[in-house]
Order: sequence, then structure tokens, then C-alpha cells
Amino acid sequence: MLCENCNKRTATVHVTKIVNDQKAEIHLCEQCAKESEDILIDTPFNINNFLTSILDSIQESPIKVDYIKTTKCDNCGMAYGKFKQIGRLGCSKCYGAFEEKLPGLIKRIQGHEVHVGKIPKCAGQNIRIKKEIENLKNELKNCIKTEEFERAALLRDKIRALESVPKNEE
Repeated sequence: MLCENCNKRTATVHVTKIVNDQKAEIHLCEQCAKESEDILIDTPFNINNFLTSILDSIQESPIKVDYIKTTKCDNCGMAYGKFKQIGRLGCSKCYGAFEEKLPGLIKRIQGHEVHVGKIPKCAGQNIRIKKEIENLKNELKNCIKTEEFERAALLRDKIRALESVPKNEE
């Protein structure tokens, strides 16, 4: 495909713009793309800027200015405003200091709030079963506390069934 601007060189930059539900595609060579004012080339990707832009785009729960200015981590002294600016937490205690706003942000970025990690294929089934049993046991404790005994009995039975599943050789 030739560049849509000069019609001489091969188009290596392909840009898709969507404005007011109208899609427009532009195919340019690298030289024409560099000369274009609409396209930024040679801009390195920066994860901190990406995360900060996500913070800025959260529409559902606007971040109040007083929260940004007054909330600080007791351990490292980082203010929420500084975290919002640089896109990184200062220390592990910041998770607790900013716990009101972080779960929603983490869920939007990762798709869930709990770290699930990667499980090796050879031991995957055993690890998944252990994790499910652990989750069911926690849920069972909560059901007992809230006196939901019918639900607790169902969970107990699920746990027993999972514990009786033969383990794969690891």
C-alpha cells in the first residue's frame, strides 16, 4: 500500500481515528507521518503516563480535590495527588492509605482486584483445586458467622468433593 500523502513510498504508519462515531483511516509513510502535525512519532510509551491518564479518565466516581490534597501515606509521605501525577505508589503502605480509590482503579486496569498470577501447566490442576478449596473455606466461615447454615452445608459438601479429587503427580 502506498502512502496516501506522497503516493511514492510504502505506507508503514496506519492511524485509525474515531471522532463522533465516524471512523477515518490514514495510511502514511514514515516520512510523511513525521511531517504530519496530527501524528506523534518517536514518542516512547510511558506506563506511568498511561496509568495517570486512566486516573484522569475515571468518570464514574470523580476524585474530589480535597481527597487529592489531603490524603497522604503515613509511611512515605506520598500524597494521592503525587501518585495521580506520576502513576506509581511510593511504598507498600500506600495501598492502605489510598484504599478508598485504588480497588476500582486496579479492577479497571487488570480486570479484577485480586492478583491471580500464572499457574504452571504441569501443576495447574492441583493449584486451582487448592485455591478453590481455600476460597470456599473462607466463604464457609462467613456463612457460619452470618448464620446462613443452608449455604454453609452446601459449601461444606463442595469442599469435601474437591478434597476427594485425586491429585495429579507433580
